[in-house]
Amino acid sequence: MNHTKPIIAIDLGTSNSLVGIFENGQSKLIPNAYGKLLTPSAIALDENGQILIGNAALELRYTGQPVLTSFKRLMGTAKRLSLRDQSFSAVELSSLILKSLKEDVEHALETDIDEAVITVPAYFNDIQRQATISAAELAGLKVSRLINEPTAAALAYGLGQTDDSCFLIFDLGGGTFDVSVVELFDGVIEVRASAGDNYLGGDDFVQLLMKQFWKQHASDFNYEANVIPPEIEIALKAKAQLALHTLSKEQEALLNFKWQDTEINFQIHQNDFAKWAEALLLRLRRPLERALRDARIRPDQVDQVIMVGGATRMPIVRKMVTKLFGRFPSTSVQPDEAIVRGACVQAGLKAKDQALKEIVLTDVCPFSLGIAVGDDGQFSPILERNIVIPASRVNSYYAMHKGQRNIEVKIYQGEHRLCKENVFLGELNVALPPNDDQLSIDVRFSYNPNGILDVDVHVPATGENLQKVLINHQSVMSEQQISEARQQLESLKIHPRDNLLNKSLMLRAERLYSEHTGDMRSSIGEKIQYFSQILEQQDERQIRESRTHFENFLNEVEDLQLFDDY
Repeated sequence: MNHTKPIIAIDLGTSNSLVGIFENGQSKLIPNAYGKLLTPSAIALDENGQILIGNAALELRYTGQPVLTSFKRLMGTAKRLSLRDQSFSAVELSSLILKSLKEDVEHALETDIDEAVITVPAYFNDIQRQATISAAELAGLKVSRLINEPTAAALAYGLGQTDDSCFLIFDLGGGTFDVSVVELFDGVIEVRASAGDNYLGGDDFVQLLMKQFWKQHASDFNYEANVIPPEIEIALKAKAQLALHTLSKEQEALLNFKWQDTEINFQIHQNDFAKWAEALLLRLRRPLERALRDARIRPDQVDQVIMVGGATRMPIVRKMVTKLFGRFPSTSVQPDEAIVRGACVQAGLKAKDQALKEIVLTDVCPFSLGIAVGDDGQFSPILERNIVIPASRVNSYYAMHKGQRNIEVKIYQGEHRLCKENVFLGELNVALPPNDDQLSIDVRFSYNPNGILDVDVHVPATGENLQKVLINHQSVMSEQQISEARQQLESLKIHPRDNLLNKSLMLRAERLYSEHTGDMRSSIGEKIQYFSQILEQQDERQIRESRTHFENFLNEVEDLQLFDDY
């Protein structure tokens, strides 16, 4: 019997995160404390200063209290976000989500977990990938593999396919957009090309609804129309997300927003939404066209378009894809689960699971990597985008002047001719020996399957070798910084997992109490009081029974509320 610890698979998403394992020849997803597979990537502090993660944190949005979401977009930056008197980096916040998912698996499998496969957007740069690894280390996890999100989705889709085919993964999540062209032949899943946009996702469509609402109704709340106040923004975002979910199923939706004594009903029609979103839809087309062009494939040569990521449920997105490819996209894969299921397969491959011995996966580097040359900082690519990885290439460069004593190797990622328009990743100062000649250096870039870049510089004149794993950026943490941050995070009061569901239900009930009046408010108040008394008695069996009744009651209240809105 195999007693080794399983390698877990994590889809660390902008809006929601999921975790699973590969077991008995298939992906198995693990539910959280609420019994749900999706854990909202949300963090808040309750009135006792305890950290709330997931659904419980989201409940606080309606109260105007700060709730941190979408921090994945800040990975690889030095920006810090505040919760009351505490501040956190995106790495620290992500580590809290990862730790919560790790504990969910440990609770379900009754074993310690210390290794994970984690998904990242294909277009995440070296710094963002290093930040993801740091977040995992803070959560007590060793990253056995970072896998690009569309590549993971390709694994999930390709696992059950027997015929040779060419398919396109269209991955639109909460905060990022990736597209990959994939070929399947003889058990090989080959990523031909990837492209994307790290700052385009469902969040942007939510922001669009918020801006339209505020533009038309700011004066009703006695505010200026040019900016949404922070205290209103959190609550308005929650309502805009609800409206967007409705628009994914219906022709129109109602954005009902109440603040203090003012309540506004904002009707949104699918046609209006499509007009507002034209600029965002255009941004979706560009990476699509680039990936097809790089793969040298026409839209009519794509056998299937696989839509993954929750934001692909929007009809305007599906309509755009249908128009571009002349056929309806496939709905055979659950959009929210495709990426984590593929990551589970990758975890199975890492663990050398016998059920997966026939599968071979190849991936690509989705962007060009190179250095600055010349006085005007022109970009000289060493690894060009969509090269198969792992990849290693070397180029030779010469000093610009005779007698030059050093060369600054500045490393960039991007596609623009000028380095200033690309992403700066780091630099290396190479000393040259005294010499009247224009000496040369050899610069080797090695890009591994985790998407991490190593840079080696060789000076032929001296035989000296310099090596750099790109970790000099301010947002990438050293081992000492990780150790210090882990101690700091361990001192935080995190709400106990076992009580999280009770806390979430109480917060939800308090929200519904504030939203209602009259008899309904009285009924909710009575139920809150009764459930509070049950919790005080600390009888687990009684709490479970009462919790089921309490949750059913709250579901009925929300269903009635939804019906009243229409």
